[in-house]
Amino acid sequence: MTQDVQFSAEANPFAAAEQVCATLGTLTDALFDEHTSRHPAASLSALRAAGHPAAEALFGLPLAPNGPVHAALDRLGTVITAGTARPGTGERIADRVIAALQSRYGGGAVRGAIADRGTTSAALFQLPVTGEFADAKLRPPFAPALAALAAGQQTRQPVELPTGSGAEVRLVVPPGFHPLTSPGGHPGVCARTVPPLPADADPADRAAPATAAAAAELTGHLAEVAEELFSATGSEARRDFAVLSATLADLTHDAGVAYAGVCALELDGRASDAALVISLARHPLPITALATELATVRRHAEVWTVLLPAGPAAVLVEGRTVPVPGPLAGDGQRRWVVTSAVQAFVPLPDGGTVLCAQLSTARPEDWELYTEAFAELLKSIQFGWDGESAQAPAAAATAVAPVEETRAAQPQEEQPREEQRQEEQEVPVHLRGTPVRVPPADFNPFAPVAESPAAGSPATGTEPNAEGRPKGTPVTIPPPDFNPFATDGLPSPSGNAAPAAQPAGAPPAADPFGTTVAAEQKHDPFGTTLAPQGPAVPPPPSAPPIVPDPVAVAPAATAPEASDDEEGRPKGTPVMVPPPDFDPFAMMDVPSAPPAEPEPAPQADAPPEHRPFG
Repeated sequence: MTQDVQFSAEANPFAAAEQVCATLGTLTDALFDEHTSRHPAASLSALRAAGHPAAEALFGLPLAPNGPVHAALDRLGTVITAGTARPGTGERIADRVIAALQSRYGGGAVRGAIADRGTTSAALFQLPVTGEFADAKLRPPFAPALAALAAGQQTRQPVELPTGSGAEVRLVVPPGFHPLTSPGGHPGVCARTVPPLPADADPADRAAPATAAAAAELTGHLAEVAEELFSATGSEARRDFAVLSATLADLTHDAGVAYAGVCALELDGRASDAALVISLARHPLPITALATELATVRRHAEVWTVLLPAGPAAVLVEGRTVPVPGPLAGDGQRRWVVTSAVQAFVPLPDGGTVLCAQLSTARPEDWELYTEAFAELLKSIQFGWDGESAQAPAAAATAVAPVEETRAAQPQEEQPREEQRQEEQEVPVHLRGTPVRVPPADFNPFAPVAESPAAGSPATGTEPNAEGRPKGTPVTIPPPDFNPFATDGLPSPSGNAAPAAQPAGAPPAADPFGTTVAAEQKHDPFGTTLAPQGPAVPPPPSAPPIVPDPVAVAPAATAPEASDDEEGRPKGTPVMVPPPDFDPFAMMDVPSAPPAEPEPAPQADAPPEHRPFG
């Protein structure tokens, strides 16, 4: 199964960098021959970063953002720096570099570009290439140098950077590798010195002088590397290598590659080569989840979780088959090369960026030599951080405006459906479900709720109803010392006589039920207005009937004036009795209970209901 299907660019943010590594392996296999200048194999292991005075303080070196992205130091190697704060402007420079190199080497057709119509691009040479996962039997062993990284060791804290610097990583590439990326990086990555342009300069260079300076820097760098690798051959081999490397300039920028280099060694009289790629990509998963994902997706690979001085990392070892396109092959026939690859994933301290370092070689007999150098590279990694977490990608922010415009153009009835569909896509599967409202801590389900007069929706208990008063029946709770049987002129239910009449001139006793007979009607909170024709309670049946004399009846004594605290109100505590259709759960969005069925009307011949209190 190919890499595009099993670990595609949509699901794998490191797929583009893996493409660059596979393409470099194709170039070394197609262009390197017996005439290529090679370093001795001891150059990979002769120098150790631990013995250099600047090895433990790489952030003290004058590199990015104000200097180059990689610089060679004597007795140490090439120090690489990459960060999230300066991704570059993204300007295309491949065409400028190719044209400058063609002019430098006197023109001519590049190898495999016979059908060229005046333009040179990577697609003309069927580049870039994508490697496929080889069979598990072709997988290289997990070398001892890599297995030693799983042992416990002390980790170092990230270096504190100024605010706005983002997350930055620095590491040391051992000598023997030839970088194919510019020392100053892509356009906009670092502060370059823009030289004055000549009078006959291209108008495009005058419009973007910084981009022209980056293209000129890469042109001189690729020409220098080609001179070093092919010093024993003619200019055609140098031109082919420089131009083919220049076609990958835009690809490396789009893949987030900070360093891409090739290695040409000589070991025991035979040739050996390898490719190395350092890149940054956004990936928010923690290291354990990332290692689990790699082990699940790449079934033919071996994945370990190790501990580096910079922190935890996931190391992957696998075999890959890389195609060599026909235009680049010596015989013009497409063929495949089996390579051994090691890939390390180191999360940055910002929580959203991962450093990806990968090395591949077509020489399985030199596997241990390259893995030892790769392990030393991983040990040299150092992080710097300004303390700010990684932000969402810029593409997500730019996509907000088109989405809002699309929503505005949709009909009103389709917008809720579209919003619901988008919300279901954004919410993780394990968080989807039916939304509910949790009541607050002081929620009282028995608080009275009134209907809102505007929309008829349930309202809070403090809102008045349509008539401006709280809904319910007002009643009065008698005080604790109230005796319902201590009524003047009436015998108690036990047969005891009522208390004697009060002496003349004494104020009348308080009447809790408001039944004092007066010449005029009194205010009754229950709506039971009393008439002045006699007491509200009839006498007992054994007493003779009382016939009132209209002449002898004197006006009833007026009620005493209410005190300041009573103000004419009946004695007791007023409360609100909810109506029969009151539903204590009819609040917010909770559906109320169905209304109670009305009680059947009493039959005409049924005896009247006994009510002892009237």
